[in-house]
Amino acid sequence: MTRVRNPPYICALDAAMDVVGGKWKALILWALDERLHRFGELRRSLPGVSEKVLAQQLRELEADGIVRRTVFKETPPRVEYELTDDGIALYAALGALGEWGARRMHKLDIVPTHGKE
Repeated sequence: MTRVRNPPYICALDAAMDVVGGKWKALILWALDERLHRFGELRRSLPGVSEKVLAQQLRELEADGIVRRTVFKETPPRVEYELTDDGIALYAALGALGEWGARRMHKLDIVPTHGKE
Protein backbone atom coordinates (compact mmCIF):
# COMPACT_ATOMS: atom_id res chain seq x y z
CA MET A 1 0.00 0.00 0.00
CA THR A 2 1.37 3.39 -0.99
CA ARG A 3 1.52 5.94 1.80
CA VAL A 4 2.21 9.63 2.21
CA ARG A 5 4.65 10.44 4.99
CA ASN A 6 5.26 14.16 5.29
CA PRO A 7 2.56 16.29 3.66
CA PRO A 8 1.78 19.05 2.96
CA TYR A 9 4.29 19.42 0.15
CA ILE A 10 5.57 22.78 -1.03
CA CYS A 11 6.06 21.50 -4.60
CA ALA A 12 6.21 18.28 -6.62
CA LEU A 13 9.96 17.97 -6.04
CA ASP A 14 9.27 18.01 -2.30
CA ALA A 15 6.86 15.08 -2.76
CA ALA A 16 9.44 13.15 -4.79
CA MET A 17 12.22 13.79 -2.28
CA ASP A 18 9.94 12.50 0.49
CA VAL A 19 10.12 9.10 -1.20
CA VAL A 20 13.77 9.01 -2.29
CA GLY A 21 15.42 11.24 0.31
CA GLY A 22 18.27 9.97 2.43
CA LYS A 23 21.67 8.51 1.74
CA TRP A 24 20.72 4.94 0.85
CA LYS A 25 17.43 5.01 -1.07
CA ALA A 26 18.88 6.23 -4.36
CA LEU A 27 21.64 3.62 -4.06
CA ILE A 28 19.07 0.90 -3.37
CA LEU A 29 17.24 1.96 -6.55
CA TRP A 30 20.55 1.93 -8.42
CA ALA A 31 21.32 -1.63 -7.28
CA LEU A 32 17.81 -2.92 -7.97
CA ASP A 33 17.82 -1.34 -11.42
CA GLU A 34 20.49 -3.88 -12.39
CA ARG A 35 18.44 -6.88 -11.23
CA LEU A 36 16.45 -8.21 -8.30
CA HIS A 37 18.44 -8.97 -5.17
CA ARG A 38 18.17 -10.99 -2.03
CA PHE A 39 18.78 -9.00 1.15
CA GLY A 40 22.35 -10.20 1.67
CA GLU A 41 23.30 -9.53 -1.95
CA LEU A 42 21.87 -6.05 -1.71
CA ARG A 43 23.75 -5.34 1.50
CA ARG A 44 27.04 -6.51 -0.05
CA SER A 45 26.46 -4.28 -3.08
CA LEU A 46 26.13 -1.22 -0.81
CA PRO A 47 29.30 -1.03 1.30
CA GLY A 48 28.78 0.87 4.51
CA VAL A 49 25.04 0.34 4.96
CA SER A 50 24.06 -1.41 8.19
CA GLU A 51 21.60 -4.28 8.19
CA LYS A 52 19.19 -2.23 10.34
CA VAL A 53 19.25 0.83 8.07
CA LEU A 54 18.93 -1.25 4.89
CA ALA A 55 15.91 -3.10 6.30
CA GLN A 56 14.30 0.20 7.35
CA GLN A 57 14.91 1.84 3.96
CA LEU A 58 13.55 -1.22 2.11
CA ARG A 59 10.42 -1.21 4.31
CA GLU A 60 9.83 2.47 3.50
CA LEU A 61 10.39 1.95 -0.23
CA GLU A 62 8.02 -1.02 -0.14
CA ALA A 63 5.38 1.02 1.71
CA ASP A 64 5.77 3.78 -0.90
CA GLY A 65 5.16 1.27 -3.71
CA ILE A 66 8.70 1.62 -5.11
CA VAL A 67 10.10 -1.81 -4.17
CA ARG A 68 8.37 -5.19 -4.25
CA ARG A 69 9.32 -7.75 -1.59
CA THR A 70 8.63 -11.38 -2.47
CA VAL A 71 8.84 -14.04 0.23
CA PHE A 72 9.26 -17.65 -0.90
CA LYS A 73 7.96 -20.40 1.35
CA GLU A 74 11.22 -22.34 1.49
CA THR A 75 13.57 -23.59 4.14
CA PRO A 76 15.58 -21.52 4.76
CA PRO A 77 13.24 -18.64 3.83
CA ARG A 78 14.16 -16.68 0.72
CA VAL A 79 13.20 -13.04 0.18
CA GLU A 80 13.80 -11.09 -3.02
CA TYR A 81 13.53 -7.37 -3.71
CA GLU A 82 12.85 -5.74 -7.07
CA LEU A 83 11.63 -2.42 -8.42
CA THR A 84 7.93 -1.97 -9.12
CA ASP A 85 6.77 -0.07 -12.20
CA ASP A 86 6.74 3.09 -10.05
CA GLY A 87 10.27 2.26 -8.89
CA ILE A 88 11.47 1.86 -12.47
CA ALA A 89 9.87 5.21 -13.38
CA LEU A 90 11.43 6.88 -10.33
CA TYR A 91 14.88 5.51 -11.16
CA ALA A 92 14.50 6.75 -14.76
CA ALA A 93 13.51 10.18 -13.44
CA LEU A 94 16.71 10.25 -11.38
CA GLY A 95 18.72 9.70 -14.58
CA ALA A 96 19.25 13.42 -15.22
CA LEU A 97 20.48 13.87 -11.66
CA GLY A 98 22.90 10.97 -12.15
CA GLU A 99 24.19 12.51 -15.38
CA TRP A 100 24.77 15.79 -13.57
CA GLY A 101 26.66 13.89 -10.86
CA ALA A 102 28.80 12.10 -13.46
CA ARG A 103 29.75 15.43 -15.06
CA ARG A 104 30.58 16.86 -11.65
CA MET A 105 32.71 13.84 -10.72
CA HIS A 106 34.56 14.12 -14.05
CA LYS A 107 35.12 17.85 -13.52
CA LEU A 108 36.48 17.17 -10.03
CA ASP A 109 38.47 14.13 -11.23
CA ILE A 110 36.64 11.76 -8.89
CA VAL A 111 36.44 8.07 -9.79
CA PRO A 112 33.33 6.13 -8.62
CA THR A 113 34.02 3.30 -6.19
CA HIS A 114 31.82 0.91 -8.19
CA GLY A 115 31.97 0.08 -11.89
CA LYS A 116 28.53 1.38 -12.91
CA GLU A 117 28.02 5.17 -13.14
